[in-house]
Amino acid sequence: MITAISFVKAEVSRIPEVAQEIAALDGVSEVYSVTGAIDLIVMVRVRDTDEVSTVIADHLNKVPGVLETETHIAFRAYSQHDLESTFSLGL
Repeated sequence: MITAISFVKAEVSRIPEVAQEIAALDGVSEVYSVTGAIDLIVMVRVRDTDEVSTVIADHLNKVPGVLETETHIAFRAYSQHDLESTFSLGL
């Protein structure tokens, strides 16, 4: 499983519609509206990097109102659960 995180800048007047259209794309697991320099954070979870390309380049970037994207592919996932397991002494 490949996880990609895409930062999206969108037309301000269309942020809710852009978020909904992106959320409906196959391979997109979550879309967050955020504050700051970007408007949306999109989580993409697919089987391989070719699918990342398809979701981002062929679909997400073509949603009306998307102005710019910056995509990062995750190497590892860390969570509080993982950290607790790592440091657990089994007591």
